[in-house]
Amino acid sequence: NMVSSFRVSELQVLLGFAGRNKSGRKHDLLMRALHLLKSGCSPAVQVKIRELYRRRYPRTIEGLSDLSAIKPAVFNLDSSSSPVEPDLAVAGIHPLPSTSVTPQSPSSPVSSVLLQDTKPHFEMQQPSPPIPPVHPDVQLKSLPFYDVLDVLIKPTSLVQSSIQRFQEKFFIFALTPQQVREICISRDFLPGGRRDYTVQVQLRLCLAETSCPQEDNYPNSLCIKVNGKLFPLPGYAPPPKNGIEQKRPGRPLNITSLVRLSSAVPNQISISWASEIGKNYSMSVYLVRQLTSAMLLQRLKMKGIRNPDHSRALIKEKLTADPDSEIATTSLRVSLMCPV
Repeated sequence: NMVSSFRVSELQVLLGFAGRNKSGRKHDLLMRALHLLKSGCSPAVQVKIRELYRRRYPRTIEGLSDLSAIKPAVFNLDSSSSPVEPDLAVAGIHPLPSTSVTPQSPSSPVSSVLLQDTKPHFEMQQPSPPIPPVHPDVQLKSLPFYDVLDVLIKPTSLVQSSIQRFQEKFFIFALTPQQVREICISRDFLPGGRRDYTVQVQLRLCLAETSCPQEDNYPNSLCIKVNGKLFPLPGYAPPPKNGIEQKRPGRPLNITSLVRLSSAVPNQISISWASEIGKNYSMSVYLVRQLTSAMLLQRLKMKGIRNPDHSRALIKEKLTADPDSEIATTSLRVSLMCPV
């Protein structure tokens, strides 16, 4: 019944309202409240019971038309007494049928007084959005200035865990001794005591789309913490038009400075964001090596030098054969002076 589902605070309020003793354990308070109901209570006490129940279960009380469902439950206080079959009614949207209560035998390990909190059960059908896969088959666009050495966390969906707008997820990864050694060897000290690494731990976020390679893309209200320390994100780009919400430019994030460079202690990443309808994001962590311009130039030279005549012929072919080609004449400079 309603009273059986009350907590200690609600039982104390009810007994105090009825002028009864409100001190003691929950079992004692509940027995006093049930005795109050059994001996007959005033309409004011009945209204108070409904008010307390409405506070705890605001949607359940609507299913009751009056207080006739409140009846004292009969508890077997003496194991030698005869079985009693009370009319138990549980307050809820769908009242349960009557239940018989049988006495406990003296050898039973269950106490002779069995008190249970009765909580309402709702059968509400709410359309739930499809849950994205834990590890979507997302392909990120390759970065020309970085070589991927290892995958520390493969692309993982940022799944909503509640109906709240702001979500938070935690991720853990650990470095191997070899990875720690490569990072430490690449360390370089900059002016001002700052440290820089050419081998970096790189965090990337993007849309969880599998149709094509994805660029770095941040969810709204993004906040990242690495091992409990806040990671500074890139600044906002100026909005293209007035009234359009500012958005951070997507780029890979170098979190090496906040990573524990030890193979014995794992690292934790906390990502919080504001969920958007119809948009799912994923995160991934890589061990990368930053390339210099000299390295990239050397790689271009290793591909060989194309003959200039071949390049000219290729340009002419594209201009004449395909008018909609990516190569087109955009300007033509001529002289308007008379040559005579």
